[in-house]
Amino acid sequence: MSARRARGPLQRVRRRSRELLEQVEALREECAAPAPGQREALSLRCMQLKKLVDENTNALRDLKKADEPAPVGNYNQRKEEEEKLLLKLSQQLQKLVLALDQDNTTKKSSVDKHHQKGPQSEDENEEENESEDEESSEEKDSEEAEDDDDEEDKLLDDPNVKECIAVGNFDAQQEGDLTFTKGEILFIHDKKADGWWVAENSRGERGLVPRTYLAVHKEDDESPEQSEEQVEVVDETADGTEIKKRTDSHWSALRRAITENDTVEVLTTIGAVPAGFRLSTLFQLLEEGNQFRASHFLQPELTPSQLAFKDLVWDAEKDTISPRPTRVSLIVTLCGCKMIPLPGVSIQVLSRHVRFCLFDGNRVLSNIHTVRATWQPKAPQTWSFSPKVTGILPSLLDGDCFVRSNSLAADIGLLFELGITYIRNSTGERGELSCGWAFLKLFTSNGMPVPAKMYELPLNGGTPCERGVEVDPSISRRAGSGVFQQFMALKKQPVLLLKLRALSVQSKDILYLLPETLIGSMCYSHLLLFYRQILGDALLKDRASLQSTDLICNPILATFPQLVDQPDLMDALRSAWADRERTLKRSEKRDAEFLKSLFVLVYHDSVFPLLHSTLLPPYKWAEEESEALRWKVIADFLRKSRENDGALQYLLAAENTHTAFDISELAYDFLGEARDDDSNV
Repeated sequence: MSARRARGPLQRVRRRSRELLEQVEALREECAAPAPGQREALSLRCMQLKKLVDENTNALRDLKKADEPAPVGNYNQRKEEEEKLLLKLSQQLQKLVLALDQDNTTKKSSVDKHHQKGPQSEDENEEENESEDEESSEEKDSEEAEDDDDEEDKLLDDPNVKECIAVGNFDAQQEGDLTFTKGEILFIHDKKADGWWVAENSRGERGLVPRTYLAVHKEDDESPEQSEEQVEVVDETADGTEIKKRTDSHWSALRRAITENDTVEVLTTIGAVPAGFRLSTLFQLLEEGNQFRASHFLQPELTPSQLAFKDLVWDAEKDTISPRPTRVSLIVTLCGCKMIPLPGVSIQVLSRHVRFCLFDGNRVLSNIHTVRATWQPKAPQTWSFSPKVTGILPSLLDGDCFVRSNSLAADIGLLFELGITYIRNSTGERGELSCGWAFLKLFTSNGMPVPAKMYELPLNGGTPCERGVEVDPSISRRAGSGVFQQFMALKKQPVLLLKLRALSVQSKDILYLLPETLIGSMCYSHLLLFYRQILGDALLKDRASLQSTDLICNPILATFPQLVDQPDLMDALRSAWADRERTLKRSEKRDAEFLKSLFVLVYHDSVFPLLHSTLLPPYKWAEEESEALRWKVIADFLRKSRENDGALQYLLAAENTHTAFDISELAYDFLGEARDDDSNV
């Protein structure tokens, strides 16, 4: 049988404090109705007990965190709370000693007066009555003070009371806490049950504060000078009545918090999302334009002189484009996410997903790729990828992704951001929130690639620019001080599971022909290869002169990048190509030129007519009705194309209408589409 673990120094002091608290409570009950002749003995016990309390206080002040045999959560906070308790006990004992001494003095004086003779007896009796009245009034005052404290505590916990004043100095113990000084006015946004309230100071800074450091702020307590300074005439109503408004910075911060449309703060305050959630950083970058989309990085990159292509080189011997290995060429497999905090019932989640890109600590170095997660109602905190489905796996759900980059940045790595697309039930407002982020460096300090293996990345809260923010701070708040409790709290922290894999020979044959910087799904990498080969033929082989800047009439080159940003159309092309590939002979599959020409036919018979169809609604992210309608139109078109051995009959049918377009939409302008060189990417 294992021996019981010894208590730490702080735990021993706290246990001693509880024993002293019980003794003080028992002594107070005895002092409330003392037996005759016991006042002196009670006073002596009070002094002895006060000495023990002071000794325990001194022992507490001498404690250091390094003396603890095991980690103790919120050590400084626990120590401060214990010191406040001991100080309160010492003050209570001091009051008892004073009250008992006054009683003893009164008793002795009354006995002396009975033995004295003379005309002063009546006056002395009156003084005795006055002293008794004073004693009774003091007892009443103490009782009223205790009642006032209880009422003030109730008032402090009242959710309608928002303005509090700090009764002591507090230094932030961890990220997310708010530092304040004694006398500072704080506005309370959320009074949480665990005693840590969301507060805001006069400078607009917001964080968690302990309830025990706060008291109700009363306007009457301010000095007249302060009141006069904080009031000024700022406006007039329509009837000429002057309006006086507070001009102190706290009130302006409150008005700013009310008027600003800060969605995340609103959702956090009402408890809809944890405090570590933020607006999605990567989603905002995607919304700014095409700079971080795959369609942009799919275009060829020009050299610094802009006279040639940097990542598109012709191999005359093999009569095709040359393969180009890069510094980063690997496969990332998203395996799952565990312990992801659940949002509140006030919002409806439309999509759970992971967005990731190449990142060097300051800049995004690639396109931002998105993989949608699936989840089961029995385990809503667990996300999974690449589910088993009938038919082809949608590219949006494919967790196998390739990553290519030739960046020389020493700190290059993969930035992962877990996100949700939501809609508020009360207002119908849509938004995108980050549920946490993680960063995996791809090279060690010695410049060697990190090993290809499974990684379990803990998620950070806030944005990638913030450090030390937890996704859900309440997990660590509720954790105990013991090693086992700390271990269990660590197991509850959200994590992302992924695996890095080296390229196989077959994967290298495909990925080495793709752009030097690109992230995409492995399930359509062979389609990207066809596009690159057709692009190389048009720009490097079939062009009359390398100095020619004429437009190239090629619908595939002009429209294929649009497909990469619309996953359902990419799935339609994958499905059509898979159906055609199953009918090929083995010799035909080895003929690169035949496959390339066949891909052109499949492209024109599958997705190209859909790009201009009026029946196909515009692509919208995470809109279930729109996604279902789009796939219905796509599936119907693919079925008719298979039945009619091509799309011509569908295009000529009177019921199928298409949007008008001109020849420029089918022409490829490589000077307008090509990317300028960026040596840092």
